[in-house]
Amino acid sequence: MRNKEMLLIPGPTPVVDSIYDALAQEIRSHTDPRFASIYKSAIEKTRQMLKTDGEVFVIAGSGTVAMEMALVNTVVSGEKILVISHGYFGDRFIQLGEAFGIEVEVLQSEWGKRVNPDDVEKKLANGKFKAVTITHADTSTGVAADLDALVPIIKKHGALVILDGVCATAAMEEDMSKTYGHPNYKIDVVLTGSQKAIGVPPGLAIVAFNKTALAAREQIERVPAYYCDIHNWIPIMNDPGKYFATPPVNLIYAYDEGMKLVLNEGMENRYKRHKAFGKAVRAALVVYGLKALAEEDAAAPTLSCILYPEGINDAAFRVSLAKKGVIVAGALAHLAGKAFRIGHMGNTTEQMLEKAIVLIGETMNELGYLVDTAKAVECFKEVVYSRVV
Repeated sequence: MRNKEMLLIPGPTPVVDSIYDALAQEIRSHTDPRFASIYKSAIEKTRQMLKTDGEVFVIAGSGTVAMEMALVNTVVSGEKILVISHGYFGDRFIQLGEAFGIEVEVLQSEWGKRVNPDDVEKKLANGKFKAVTITHADTSTGVAADLDALVPIIKKHGALVILDGVCATAAMEEDMSKTYGHPNYKIDVVLTGSQKAIGVPPGLAIVAFNKTALAAREQIERVPAYYCDIHNWIPIMNDPGKYFATPPVNLIYAYDEGMKLVLNEGMENRYKRHKAFGKAVRAALVVYGLKALAEEDAAAPTLSCILYPEGINDAAFRVSLAKKGVIVAGALAHLAGKAFRIGHMGNTTEQMLEKAIVLIGETMNELGYLVDTAKAVECFKEVVYSRVV
C-alpha cells in the first residue's frame, strides 16, 4: 500500500493501491455513458453484497446522510421509533428523529454491554412503533448487536428494522434476504458509508431498502427532504445516465473497485477474516494489560475500544504511537482519556496488525509500563491461524 502510516482508527481505513488508481482516473462528465456504466456496476455490486429485493442507493454523502435517508423515507412526524443504542452513534438516531418530529423512545445499554432482548420485547409490546433502529457495530464502544436475537422480536411486533451498518457492512453479515425464524422476518433497511470496512475513501452514503421499506415510502405523501427523498434517486439508480444531483465521479470509480475487491474475496471469507482479526487483536492486547470495553461475546469484528491500565497517559500513548506510524483513535464521551479505539477492518492485513501489536508494546515499554511483545505476537498469531488458515 502507498499509505505512509497505518491508519488503524474506526474509519477512514487504509486504502489499497488499486483503489487509489481508480480514484486517480481521468474525470468524466457525470452523464458520460462510460461513467454511467461504472456507476451502474457499483450499484449492482452493492445489491449483490446486501442481497436485497428492493432498491440500492449510492450517493454523495456521509454515514449521517445515510441515516437520515433511511429514517425520513420510512417514518413520518408523529410516528414513533425505538432506538436500540449501544453507544454514542446509536444515540445519534435520537437527534435525527427529533429533528423530523418523530417520537423517539430509547433503550440504552451500559457502554460495553448489549441491550437485553427481553427489554426490547417489553418495550415493543407496550407501544406502537413504526421502526426500530439498531447500530450493528457501535463505533464508540466496539459492541456488536445480536441480530439473531433482535430482528425476530422487532418483526413480530410489526416494526421496520433499520440497521446502521456504517462500521459493519462488508465485514459482518447483513444479508437482507435472510429470514429470522419466519419468511417475513427480514432486515428492511441497511445504511452505511464507504470509508470503513468497505475500505474506500469517505464521501459516499449507501442505503438499501427492501420491498417492505419501499412500501412504507409509498404510504408517505411527502417526506421532509429533497436530496434524501428516495423518489428523486430511484430513476438515477435504475439509469445512472440520468441526472438529479451530481455524483462524486472519481469516488464512484474508487467505490466500484472497492466493491470488486469485497466480492472477489467472498462475503463468508470476509466475515471469518474480520472475526479472527478482532479476536486476535484483543487477545494480544490482553497480554499488555489492555482490556476491551466489550466482553468477547459482544465484541465487534471491526473495531475495539481498549481500556488503559492505570498509569498510562492517553495523549502520551497515542502521540508516541503515531510517531512510529500507527494511528489509533481516542475514546469518546466519558471514556475520553481512559481508552483508545483501534480499527481492524477493511483492507487491513494480518501483517499490519501484527506490526501494530509490536509497536503498541514498544510504546508501553517506553512509557514505563513493561510488557512482553513476543508473547503478545505469539498470542495474535495463534488466534489468527486457528481461525483463518
